[in-house]
Amino acid sequence: MASVINKLILTCVGMALAGHAMAAQFSLTDSAGQPLTTVMVTRVLAQKPALSLSDDGYPAHGVSNQAAVENTRFSDASGELAFPETDAVYDYRFRKPGFKDQHLRSVDLTDNTEVTMVRELDPRMLAEQKPSNVWLSQLDIGGGKKLREHFALNCAFCHQQASPFMRVERSADEWLTVIDRMGGYGARIAGDLREPLAEGLAAGYQRLNANFTTLPEPRSWDAALSGAQYTEWPIGDGFSQMHDFILHPNGMVYVGDNLQDRIYEVNPDTGVYTVYKVPHEAEDKLGGFLGNRFKAYGKINNYLGVHSFAVSPKDGHIFSTPSMQRALLEFDPVTKTFTRHEMKRGFYPHTIRADDQDRVWFTLALSSQVAMWDRQKKVFTYFDIPARNVKEWLTIKLLPLIFWLDPETRPMPSVDRESSGLPMPYGIDVAPDGRVWFARLYANDFGYIDPETGDVTVVDAEVTGPRRLRVDANNRVWMVSFQTGLLVMYDPASKELNEYALPVLSEFPYALNVDRARGAVWVNGNQSDTIMRFDMAAETWQVYPMPRRRTFTRDIEIAEDGSIYTTNSHFPSWQIEDAQPTLIHIQPYAQ
Repeated sequence: MASVINKLILTCVGMALAGHAMAAQFSLTDSAGQPLTTVMVTRVLAQKPALSLSDDGYPAHGVSNQAAVENTRFSDASGELAFPETDAVYDYRFRKPGFKDQHLRSVDLTDNTEVTMVRELDPRMLAEQKPSNVWLSQLDIGGGKKLREHFALNCAFCHQQASPFMRVERSADEWLTVIDRMGGYGARIAGDLREPLAEGLAAGYQRLNANFTTLPEPRSWDAALSGAQYTEWPIGDGFSQMHDFILHPNGMVYVGDNLQDRIYEVNPDTGVYTVYKVPHEAEDKLGGFLGNRFKAYGKINNYLGVHSFAVSPKDGHIFSTPSMQRALLEFDPVTKTFTRHEMKRGFYPHTIRADDQDRVWFTLALSSQVAMWDRQKKVFTYFDIPARNVKEWLTIKLLPLIFWLDPETRPMPSVDRESSGLPMPYGIDVAPDGRVWFARLYANDFGYIDPETGDVTVVDAEVTGPRRLRVDANNRVWMVSFQTGLLVMYDPASKELNEYALPVLSEFPYALNVDRARGAVWVNGNQSDTIMRFDMAAETWQVYPMPRRRTFTRDIEIAEDGSIYTTNSHFPSWQIEDAQPTLIHIQPYAQ
């Protein structure tokens, strides 16, 4: 039935949008007639495909829709740009920092359309063009380095700081209200830093807004971007959170909606997507064991919290961590059925990977563990990561009792400047040599598990805020330092730890992925509206600006041809430009 629906959708869309086939060719100049390079041109369908949104504004289970596919290109050194021939009718947006956005429709195009970009002269509008990281670089909250790192760790977790939504001036009391509300979403502000942070944000944003003309310039767009191509598939809405995803050997991309407990199966060749609603048990509560922390968020279907993804190398089954339940999800992409594997231990299943023996490994963020699901034996094995001190050990041991209590009234572990009391193992990856590496975000450490012996080793090296990590073809571990904005590499053979500064200002990178075949590392630029590529051998960067402002990406997947996928998962998603989360495909330019 789904395949029939897909064909009907494509036929109807083709008929509705059919017109005279033509290529879109542009010549981009400034007001003086000089060619402009790196003008970002995005085309969107003038007439969006009709969507079936019968399930509370979302597609019903198993129903297919046609995404309104968007494409982005950049002009070359001669100011030239072309899109391939098509029958569809599009709107075009032209964007370049320092210039006003321009807009055209297909009906206004000629064989070679000349577009004159007009310089933006209004200082306020020029400032508003600059990404959040530029504003953030000038935000002075006082209190020194430690307060700023604490602010970054807890406040840049899910959304951009210094965005237009954050730059609203608030009093210290109003900021205290915001801080306490964010505590319900997972922020862990130390008790003695609540008031200093609130006062710092109140004064800092007041100064920032008053001095916007002194903002530095963001990194210029690379001229080589003319060789890059972007494709976006809008999926979900402003109440979705398109978190992690996976590229499947069947050619589909599976995207998890963390807030709405849905998996989107996207065909990147056609743009058709089908939604599968993850079932929950009758006894499951909204918000799972964490309680309904999003109860003020509007429409929500967050019983499980679909999070991270891994694919079985044996049969292609997809495994996902339901962060709000003590379980592991398994999805068969052939039969479209879900299986739930219940756990007796651990809290907050987080990042997940599968090894070549078809074992599924994932972190348990709140209970400081790594779990392994043995598919053959159908049993979980739990690996306890050693506690750093008595407080941490006691907190972890008391978690089952704490989470048994009513989430509305339960006490939470106290937070001090150095430790949240919860080390939070976050990232995980399986190395070519079989070691399973993990990173603990709040503990500022990382380590590995020997699957053969079960031994857990914490490495004697410190990384500030290691979030997600990946291992390259030479068993070297790459991770991001969240609060300090660094790319970090650890070589287990030499025991050396190298740090690489990111090529943008004031960035708090969420995650990364390693292209083992090409010796490259891709890094999320959550505050700067970018994705960054690091060449391991040359130690050079490529920076790819995002087509939408206020982009917050959380995961990166690498295709066989070296192109990458990511998702725009700003929380809340209505903060994204156009209030639209997307699946994004980037074909990079050549070195």
